[in-house]
Amino acid sequence: MNPFVSWLRALAAAATLALAACSTSDPPDPTIGWAPERLYAEARDEISSGNWPAAIKLLEKLESRYPFGRWAQQAQLDIAWAHYKDNERALALAAIDRFLRLHPNHAAVDYALYLKGLVNFNEQQGLFARLGSQDLAERDQVAAREAFDAFKDLVTRFPESKYAADAEARMRYLVNSVARGQIHVARYYLKRGAYVAAANRAEQVVRNYQGTPAVEEALYVMVKAYENLELADLRADAERVLRLNYPNSELLTRGFPDDERRWWKFWR
Repeated sequence: MNPFVSWLRALAAAATLALAACSTSDPPDPTIGWAPERLYAEARDEISSGNWPAAIKLLEKLESRYPFGRWAQQAQLDIAWAHYKDNERALALAAIDRFLRLHPNHAAVDYALYLKGLVNFNEQQGLFARLGSQDLAERDQVAAREAFDAFKDLVTRFPESKYAADAEARMRYLVNSVARGQIHVARYYLKRGAYVAAANRAEQVVRNYQGTPAVEEALYVMVKAYENLELADLRADAERVLRLNYPNSELLTRGFPDDERRWWKFWR
């Protein structure tokens, strides 16, 4: 066959493949040319419908096409919220941190801090819920600490913020929750005869979580641990403090509550 003819046929085949590829490519983006107002309105509609991935795509287009000014800033905040609602904790936190880094003096910094706390707060609750009937020991409370720190930053820097009161309430909840978790560990040690570890963990609760409901039980753990260790003086001191601060405590007469509450459900 003539080499020139072969070359023409190869060229025709390549052209045919190229045309086929073009015919199956994605259609043009229908949002091209949209004003920022329309992009944002469409994104809000998707948010209202709970269609988080679609909302995020529209908000990302809004930010990329109008990268300066209020549209980009609002898009960044809403992207964080949408990731949070879509249960994408890492992406939500990354979006919040990016906003705080780019706009440290923005009027919505208090909201960004509140959202950061909320993302970690709900992650902490989700962790507790997933523990189910597992019986033990030390749990990773990083999310609880990060939630507390974000809420604390909010109420310290913006005490007049409309989010401050709720942040303070969540901080109290977190402190009680962490203290109760420490008591769960102390009781675990006590039940298994690790009396020194039980006493030390309970002492940490008394020292670090004053004012929480867990302190009463921590003192009783110390009483029982020192009793088993035959440390009469330390046992007497722990009981004296317990009676002084909780004169109506039922622990000294009835012992530990005979219920099946898990430590992350202490509010029930």
